[in-house]
Amino acid sequence: MSAPKEREYFILCFLPLFDLSRPILASAGLAGLQSKLMGVDPTSDGQLQAYSIIIPAFNESARVGATLDRVLSHVAHRGWDAEIIAVDDGSSDNTVEIIRGYAETNPRVRLLQNPGNRGKGYSVRNGMLQARGELLLFSDADLSSPIEEADKLFAAIAGGADIAIGSRWLRRDLQTQRQPLYRQLFGRVFNLMLRMVLGLRFKDTQCGFKAFTRRSAKTIFPLQKIERWGFDPELLYLARKKGFKVAEVPVEWAHREGTRISPLRDGTRMFLEMLKIRWYGTTGKYDGDGK
Repeated sequence: MSAPKEREYFILCFLPLFDLSRPILASAGLAGLQSKLMGVDPTSDGQLQAYSIIIPAFNESARVGATLDRVLSHVAHRGWDAEIIAVDDGSSDNTVEIIRGYAETNPRVRLLQNPGNRGKGYSVRNGMLQARGELLLFSDADLSSPIEEADKLFAAIAGGADIAIGSRWLRRDLQTQRQPLYRQLFGRVFNLMLRMVLGLRFKDTQCGFKAFTRRSAKTIFPLQKIERWGFDPELLYLARKKGFKVAEVPVEWAHREGTRISPLRDGTRMFLEMLKIRWYGTTGKYDGDGK
């Protein structure tokens, strides 16, 4: 065996000792080496990056520009090898034109467009399945949790979690602007029902700020079936079912005006979606690979 082949064989033998979901190892080239020795071209779907930040957007022309500016600034400040994927959900305003303008002038930004208005869950799933990051984060377009809080989620994953979810209720003092009382009440009732129906014991499942290792994302999102507001509990239900470790992390959060969720209309839909998740789980709909 030649010397180069001996080195490659030696490294491959010890690769199982490492977690290739960590960006530091991906940047060292070990993931690419393992793929090459297994006969897989690691660049066939685009070279992996350290981070992917997915931002679902629907009629967000008033704030998507400021959001992209802030995310790009933080990425540059942290020196991340990152892509920012903005997923348009069939907007009727000029959201697409704004995002496309950023994508044309900044190679970090990618624009994805859904086939019409499919829902936030569909948008997040679309972005996650097309992301090239080793760590994948989705964030609401209004940055209710500042992008700077992403460091906390990534730290939780570095500490051993497969998934890290932002929480508004682990530390209420981090809420810089509270929701209206009726929305707080709706959230508490919904959380109680999730505990009873799905057995989810988290303080907050609905915060739109969650991070995943690549392995957990590529396992969970192909199985996701809920396309609108009720997708967050489904992700956490699937995470438990597949044996992933989930860390709930307190994050800074502020209520933003202009939210489109209706407690009555969407609350009823979310309750029905919760029952669907339970049904899918008990009837084996989540037992495949999602393909």
